[in-house]
Amino acid sequence: MTSPIKFGTDGWRAIIAEDFTFANVRVCAQSVAQYLQETGLADRGLVIGFDTRFASDDFAAAAAEVVAANDIKVWLCSRPAPTPAISYAILEKGAGGAIVITASHNPAIWNGLKYKPDYAGSASPEVVAQLEQGIEAITAQDSRGVKRMSIAEAKNADILDPFDPQPAYFEQLNRLVDIEGLKKAGLKVVVDSMHGAARGWLKTALYGGKTQVWEIRDEMNPAFPDMFNPEPIARNLPPLVTAIREHGADVGLATDGDGDRIGIIDENGVFINQLQVFALIAHYMLEVRGERGPLVKSITTTRMVNRLGELYNVSVYEMPVGFKFIGPKMMEVDALMGGEESGGYGFRGHVPERDGLVSALYFLDLMARTGRKPSELLADLYAKVGQHYYDRADVHLTGDDRSTIMRRINENRPTTLAGLAVTDIDAAEDGFRFHLEGGGWLLIRFSGTEPLLRIYTEVQQESKVQELLTAGKELAGVV
Repeated sequence: MTSPIKFGTDGWRAIIAEDFTFANVRVCAQSVAQYLQETGLADRGLVIGFDTRFASDDFAAAAAEVVAANDIKVWLCSRPAPTPAISYAILEKGAGGAIVITASHNPAIWNGLKYKPDYAGSASPEVVAQLEQGIEAITAQDSRGVKRMSIAEAKNADILDPFDPQPAYFEQLNRLVDIEGLKKAGLKVVVDSMHGAARGWLKTALYGGKTQVWEIRDEMNPAFPDMFNPEPIARNLPPLVTAIREHGADVGLATDGDGDRIGIIDENGVFINQLQVFALIAHYMLEVRGERGPLVKSITTTRMVNRLGELYNVSVYEMPVGFKFIGPKMMEVDALMGGEESGGYGFRGHVPERDGLVSALYFLDLMARTGRKPSELLADLYAKVGQHYYDRADVHLTGDDRSTIMRRINENRPTTLAGLAVTDIDAAEDGFRFHLEGGGWLLIRFSGTEPLLRIYTEVQQESKVQELLTAGKELAGVV
């Protein structure tokens, strides 16, 4: 039997009750348990957490039953928690890793499972390969090798402890950011939790001072109503724009389904895109905090980071899409910051992983220290690195679209796109990147987590953005 479980950019995701079933979650958990035993990490135990999706707590309990039955200590989250808080718990407890039940920003019918190794980041391709080998072997035996122990039995045997990851994580936040200073800053902030796992966390962290925090979409609702998916991008954030205007707020902050990504709306209700946010926080690290260290970026994100690297004499490393590549590189070079186009950013001194809450707090600290509104901060950045404009188009795929599209692009390589000369073409991971005159770029690639073709562009002329996205669709034959 061939397993339907395949890990993508970050973990395994599937439609609930179709492939994302209790049986398949238990197979994954058994493979994780065997991986821990084979690598000598089993005696350090495993953290298991979950988000606010349908039955995520039950899927987490199913995974815990399997891991405990393999005689591995389990710390099981007692409530939904952001993925970065669960990852931090690995370090706080000295655990051998974590299982996180989450589909991050995917639509409501999806759920997923992430494995975080002992270094508390995304699983590297090498770790994923070992897990998938175990899954294939277990599936071939019709899952007869999956062990189980009831939660009650595991508690009685003192091999499973429920825990709340928030206290230790909040202590870490206070080490990274001047939380007391933010409370005194008198900022007006609206938080949109998008019904996700970070609901209440930012508001709680900032409670008790002059800074005012209003929170919307903070109730648990696994249907994620009034949005396409819990992804903090412009199309999903009209309620946040409305709330900013109602409260006269300085900024709006949105966290995705599992709290590892951030989206920002400025004081005028204008979305600050993910590439701009990456460059703004990198500029904050380098200029406002005066820190130095390499920057790590995915191929899908901004060249403003490259310009900042030149201005502040720090190295910039470009990696394939996914923190499974970015995180290890951050650790290798002791990077100051790493980020990708999705709105996920990681930082030195923390987990080598995306953290939407830390990103949000750093952005507020940038505002507090400079006394500048988000639109003013962006103008300051552009004065330093030049104007850059970006957008992304997602096209849903069916059937054999993938191989057909790859062949079509490979056979029809253009010399111009939207009137701009193509200066070079890279065969990027699962796609192609077109370098354009003037330093712009267009990237066409397949999502590693969803049946989507993604088309991205960043150029210096705002008028060219939509033209280039249309040209990318035409090239792929998906208009």
